[in-house]
Amino acid sequence: MQVRDVMTSHVESCTNQDTLQDVANKMQSLNVGAIPVVQNGQVVGMVTDRDLAVRGVASGNTSNTVSQVMSNQVVTVNADASLEEASALMSQHQIRRLPVVENGQIVGMLSLGDLAVREQADQSAGSALSQISENHTK
Repeated sequence: MQVRDVMTSHVESCTNQDTLQDVANKMQSLNVGAIPVVQNGQVVGMVTDRDLAVRGVASGNTSNTVSQVMSNQVVTVNADASLEEASALMSQHQIRRLPVVENGQIVGMLSLGDLAVREQADQSAGSALSQISENHTK
């Protein structure tokens, strides 16, 4: 089974010039905790609700742009990759969400939840979650 078979294909994104308030509102309306930062269709960063809280609000940066709080080094996965490959990436980098790309352009988002809803992928998701959680406690 490939990533494209279980990914969420409708992905909302933001730009690195969006305000923190705009992104927080988007997260609230979409009920999501992470949004990819996209420029010309390519993923250039990720911003999470934690980024907004810790790097934004707690640091007093509430009027700044996403570029000042986003993660710049984003791990992506190809839509044709296997679920095992995606799970290994999540484990290795201790992340719960992967932007999915095709020819360098964002085409979806894969989360541990997407892996877990597929019976065949339950073992991959469980393994990834176990390793992510285990590495955080070290």
